[in-house]
Amino acid sequence: MKMKWNSLVMLLALLLPGTHEAIGACRGTTLNPVTDICWQCMFPAMIGGVSTGRGGEPSPGNVTSPVCACPNSKGGITIGVTSAFWEHARLIETVKDPYCFPALGSGMVNPKPGFSAGSIKSKTNGDANKSFQQVHYYIFPAWSILQLFMDFPCAEKGAFDVAYMTEVDPMWNDDSLSFIINPEALLFANPISQAACAADSVAAAVSSPLDPLFWCMGSWGSFYPLSGSMSDNNPLNVNAGLAARMLFKLGRESLMFDVGINKCAMNGVMAPILTKSNYRLQEVRPVKGNECIPIGRSTFIWGAGKNPPWGTTQGSPDNFLWSLTRRRLCCVGYGIN
Repeated sequence: MKMKWNSLVMLLALLLPGTHEAIGACRGTTLNPVTDICWQCMFPAMIGGVSTGRGGEPSPGNVTSPVCACPNSKGGITIGVTSAFWEHARLIETVKDPYCFPALGSGMVNPKPGFSAGSIKSKTNGDANKSFQQVHYYIFPAWSILQLFMDFPCAEKGAFDVAYMTEVDPMWNDDSLSFIINPEALLFANPISQAACAADSVAAAVSSPLDPLFWCMGSWGSFYPLSGSMSDNNPLNVNAGLAARMLFKLGRESLMFDVGINKCAMNGVMAPILTKSNYRLQEVRPVKGNECIPIGRSTFIWGAGKNPPWGTTQGSPDNFLWSLTRRRLCCVGYGIN
């Protein structure tokens, strides 16, 4: 399987020609799903209400009953065992260099050099901190790619794919246009709403973020606007925050479905409001992290040495790759017609 993965990466690299400048900006190594992914993040798992393994984080689901019953496609009912686990399913890149792909260790030629480039700026002359990054979203069903647990019906089946690139999305590159999909942002642009995010930051530091405070990303800032701009100059806050923002944006656009809400919906349910506690991030580039980070957890806890200004042999500074682990609930059983 490792040979198949390497062949896929080599093919993609050939299809994504890069200039010397792009290759220099995107220096690094391609993702190795065996060694780069934090596999302990799939735990704890629950089968029939019994918890297995220790992942250092909360349970993967609120399993109220070990037995489940769900309607099936044949018009009958599936009786089975309730299962809940953390699934490695997606990759997210947040990059300062447009068309840079840390997962592939290479990049594409920018048709307009310098256009849509990222930046992380500190405030000057009374202006606020301002940062901007591009984001890429990959389909990455790790278990399927490595041919693991192929008989387990709950795991997503599929192949590696680039599903979304913000370089070609006007709403990501313009805060004003982003209000088309998040007009409610005006309701939370006030000191009272933002002050409530302190509680979310504390909750994320201890365990999981507070889902009712859906506009907050804990210590990473606010989900709004759903664009690539953030009022922060901490590279880790900016990049982790934009990775989480991409999840919210894709859910709002009905391009991502939440599989951690309804155990009977194998393909997930629409989620225009992100359920933050259903997702965790692991940094893979430029420095591999060995933990899964709840949305909003302070970088003081996990960020030391994670973005060296000179970069690493695995990647260049401010070009990040994140492995997304999502909560999945499902009902494993046999159908009764």
